[in-house]
Amino acid sequence: MSPALAQDNAGQGILLELNAAQPTDGGGCRLTVVVTNGLERGLARAAWQVAIFDAAGVVQSLPVLDFGQLIGGKTKVAMFELSDRPCDRIGRIIVNDVAECRAEDGADLRETCLTGLSARALADIEFGI
Repeated sequence: MSPALAQDNAGQGILLELNAAQPTDGGGCRLTVVVTNGLERGLARAAWQVAIFDAAGVVQSLPVLDFGQLIGGKTKVAMFELSDRPCDRIGRIIVNDVAECRAEDGADLRETCLTGLSARALADIEFGI
């Protein structure tokens, strides 16, 4: 996302984008996820639990995607390894819950990080809330 798009998202919540899903040498899948913190305040730590479904719609795992600190109005890219799950065996991924969302002043923002969350996919895997 360009800096202009990140600024356009300011004050509008948090956007999670599944940007890419690439096979790893070990037979797993590497997810590239772009997060834009459109909140006016920074987050000391932001982490979401996701549900990974196979092609038949059965939940296979519930990993946590931990992005660490997110500066207000800033976009961040992170990669997550799913060592036991080939990309072609993932049917869809949904955000299941907020594992942690804490403001820099220590305030609990889990509700904001769920109700103000939007998701999209640029990869071939369906991704949503």
